[in-house]
Amino acid sequence: MSKKISFDPSLIRFSDHFKAWLDSLFIDHSIFRLVWTNFNTVIPNKVYRCNHPTPSRLRKFSQKYHIKTIVNLRGQRDCGSDALSRNAAKQLGITQLDLPFESRGAPHKDRILNLAAIYPTLEFPILIHCKSGADRAGLVSALIMLFEHKTIEKAISQLSWKYGHFKQAKTGILDQFFVYYFQETHGKSNFLTWVQHHYHEDALREQFKAKKTFSFITDKILHRE
Repeated sequence: MSKKISFDPSLIRFSDHFKAWLDSLFIDHSIFRLVWTNFNTVIPNKVYRCNHPTPSRLRKFSQKYHIKTIVNLRGQRDCGSDALSRNAAKQLGITQLDLPFESRGAPHKDRILNLAAIYPTLEFPILIHCKSGADRAGLVSALIMLFEHKTIEKAISQLSWKYGHFKQAKTGILDQFFVYYFQETHGKSNFLTWVQHHYHEDALREQFKAKKTFSFITDKILHRE
């Protein structure tokens, strides 16, 4: 059963704003994100990635990098972090786009193709975020690298331990997705053509074997989504 939130997400009242911060800091673990941004440049002057930004950090990113669009990979959520960042984006005139992706399952074909269709229409620069900026942000950054005709090596480098991503855990299925593509095509087939006509989520699940040690750390200790 989902957690019930007792504040109005429009945050009109001070009490709702206060409750949103309590929920964000201690339920959604943004207390760690007060000092840790996991910010990085994917494509200079065009695409950036980070963990779920606090309102003050979003203002700083807006001023420094002129962010026009937020791509929220968590989807719209009934939580304080979502309400706070959504409210801040509205005040800053930044468009928020909700495109939920998965971090521990085979990437959905329809979500990849939807992202590919939407990507050229976005107002840039964009800021991609999930909760920790490690897994879903890495996946989508890698996908965008391929949309931009970068090499598979550059794309998969977006899924790295330096962002807090561990391929030895359940999240390693994201790495395996790109391995699957390369094994089948050796990089010689158009990526989106392969996704549309040859990618099978069940086949990817069969290929992947999770390493339980790192899964315990990422799932139980770090509380990743």
